[in-house]
Amino acid sequence: MYGVLGTGPSSFASLAAAFVPTAVIATLYMVAFVLIWRRFPKIYSPRTFIGTVPEKDRTPCSKSPGYFEWVHTMRTVPDKFMLYHQSLDSYLFLRFMRTLIFICVGGAVITWPILLPANYTGGGNSKELNRVGIGNVKNKDHLYAHAVVAWIFFSFVMFTVARERLWLIGLRQAWNLSKPNAKRLSSRTVLYLSAPTAALDEGNMQRFFGDDAVRIWPVTKGEKLVSLVSERNSKVEELEGAEMSLILNVNKEVGKSHNRNIKYEQLPKQMKKSLRPTHKSKTPVVGKEVDSISYFRDQIKEKENDIEKARESNETAESLGGAAAVFVEFRTQPAAQRAYQQIASSDILSLTPRFVGTTPNEVIWANLNLAPARRISQSGVAITLVVAVIILWSIPVGVVGALSNVEYLAENFKWLAFLNKLPSGLMSLLSGLLPSLALSALASYVPKIFRYIFTKFGEPTKTVIELKVLKWYFVFQVLQVFLVTTLASGAAAVVSQIVKDPSRVPQQLAERLPRASNTYLAYFIVQALTNAPSNILNYTDVLSYVFFDRFFDKTPRQKYTSFITMRGMAWGKLFPKYGNFVVIAIVYSCIAPLVLGVAAIGLVIFYWCYQYQLLYTATPKIDTKGHAYTLSLQHLLTGIYIAELCLIGLFGLREATGPLIMLVVLLFATAIFNYITNRYFAPLERYLPADLALDSEDGVQAPLLSSAEEGESEALQHAESRIDRVSERTRVPSKVVSPVARFLQPHVFGSYTALKAWLRDGDFDEDEEPQYSDEDLKKAYLNPAFTSKTPVVWLAKDSIGASKHEISENEKTGLKATDQGAWITGDGKLKWSVDNFEEVPVFKKAIKW
Repeated sequence: MYGVLGTGPSSFASLAAAFVPTAVIATLYMVAFVLIWRRFPKIYSPRTFIGTVPEKDRTPCSKSPGYFEWVHTMRTVPDKFMLYHQSLDSYLFLRFMRTLIFICVGGAVITWPILLPANYTGGGNSKELNRVGIGNVKNKDHLYAHAVVAWIFFSFVMFTVARERLWLIGLRQAWNLSKPNAKRLSSRTVLYLSAPTAALDEGNMQRFFGDDAVRIWPVTKGEKLVSLVSERNSKVEELEGAEMSLILNVNKEVGKSHNRNIKYEQLPKQMKKSLRPTHKSKTPVVGKEVDSISYFRDQIKEKENDIEKARESNETAESLGGAAAVFVEFRTQPAAQRAYQQIASSDILSLTPRFVGTTPNEVIWANLNLAPARRISQSGVAITLVVAVIILWSIPVGVVGALSNVEYLAENFKWLAFLNKLPSGLMSLLSGLLPSLALSALASYVPKIFRYIFTKFGEPTKTVIELKVLKWYFVFQVLQVFLVTTLASGAAAVVSQIVKDPSRVPQQLAERLPRASNTYLAYFIVQALTNAPSNILNYTDVLSYVFFDRFFDKTPRQKYTSFITMRGMAWGKLFPKYGNFVVIAIVYSCIAPLVLGVAAIGLVIFYWCYQYQLLYTATPKIDTKGHAYTLSLQHLLTGIYIAELCLIGLFGLREATGPLIMLVVLLFATAIFNYITNRYFAPLERYLPADLALDSEDGVQAPLLSSAEEGESEALQHAESRIDRVSERTRVPSKVVSPVARFLQPHVFGSYTALKAWLRDGDFDEDEEPQYSDEDLKKAYLNPAFTSKTPVVWLAKDSIGASKHEISENEKTGLKATDQGAWITGDGKLKWSVDNFEEVPVFKKAIKW
């Protein structure tokens, strides 16, 4: 990486040390995946068949897929498929990846033809990859090229970000106002925190929430109840384990007699007793041997009684004194939006914060009933802890950054002098591959820590938590993965020069600091060639599934749970990680333009990886409804600010006055652009506009276009006709002119009217409406601990009849039990209805809240 400076490894050698082993590993991973993907459809293609995915939402796949069927599917199924059949965030994440690739490729097209020759002929004596970096520029006049390119490229990035934000505003409006989404219960429900006692009374519903409020669900404290329900469910699973142990023991014992026609009732009483599982009781007499089945039945009934008492006591619980929460259903989506946008109380802490579009399964019930003061203080503590984690992470990350300059450490620290005696190949490995792998490993744990902190310190929903993780993980990525690593690398590179000639430090810093870019060339290579193929092969899930299926999953419920478990998508981790890829590329775009190309290649590999996952294996558990994309687009401007500051510093050190002035002006222009776009875009990104969400008294959307839609429709027709005229006049095909025109006119082609037509132009059922039963609505936003029933005891049917006997015994004690959808084979193996979930007693169709 720094061979020009001495005897250390060259830039080519360091990159080769990163590329060669990772390319070999990537190839082996992909070969292994191609060979085994058909053998493990549960791991590699569950979205094509699994019963928990509705048939209309399954990824199309041939009945006898070949080794490369997945490639054909990825080529033919558009990303829009994820929008219709998975979630808005799934589609937007792939669009985010394409936007990042577009920025990097566009940046390479803008910067390479100008800056690579300018740097190469800059008058310096740098070698290899460093010769095409700004560190090789000695002629100050050459720096005008960098200033001009900075204006062009950074303006291109800002326009792209603004264009995508406008487009997303139109898409979210069209998506949220479409009938299938507008009619959802969550679209018509607002969650209010810090509700006063009177607001929990249904008789005061219209007084507090207006005439459009139709139903409320007060949130009652129930920590003890939640614990009891969890214990009850665990006892049911333990009972199922004991019951299955008995059934398998009976079938194994009878199998020894070679008389499969004998029935359970015909077995000797002593034999039946001896085959029943037992364990040592912890209560009431410690160490006493007890019959496991009878014991767990009694425990379940005891927990049921405790649960009923807890529910009754919670129904008559005293007021929470302003620390309560309440869900309020409104007649229509526009009414809910109006309630969400208005100030509900003159009390500064009452009925706030509030959230709209929250689904029941994303609520953190334990965090709803917090006193306002406690919520605010806990939020402050959480942010303090997150900041502390970011700061303390500087220590290991700084060490990793220093490792990329291992040869300088060896020269300046006597106790590391032995490193100079290592072979050059090993030195290249230490400075190229090892830091990139270590940096990736360190960063992977941070989102989990952040998510845990925000969950424990009072955030009310999983969506709120994920968005906070996204914001702070981006801060971590920029500070630790980028800035700390860069500064540690650059600082180590100039240590020897500070000692030898302090007067030349500014010059050396301007020359050496850009060379830290080689660290990120290796980082992008390692990330793309190790993580992407590893995510696709997913060997850990294969081994885990096989291991648990054969050795640990002994009951039908356990096998069912393992089978239906699918990978999620951690948006709070993914958006910042790849956003930081492009932040780094933007910062180095005018310093070391090669970074743009390598980043683009890495992002293309990751895009294919996540396209495969979303088509075949992943089911996102959280949908931020586009907010993750909005935030991540804004985060990209961080790269422009850092790049401008770096160039201002470099031009200042080189005493290049003209380029310096150009960059200072560009910095102010960027700040003004950022302020204006945030001021005018932010309200539209947060709220649905009233002029689009028209509703009549009966809740049916008005058939006439609003004035906003009429204007947009006329502008759209005019723009489309202009494209046709330009195409005819220039004789350039419309398929070439149209994409350019659509990109340059987001206010027209990204409008609500345009996106509504775009949304309908696909596999979108505009007339589909979610259906809810009265029972569903009654308990929709109640804590599940208040409504959940004792799970059915699910056993496996056997030919001897042991399961029938145990079902009868369970029902005598008041426990529902069944052996439907599971059975014991002739050789004593447990099977269940993998191909027909309708037979599975614990399967429930998901409700679109």
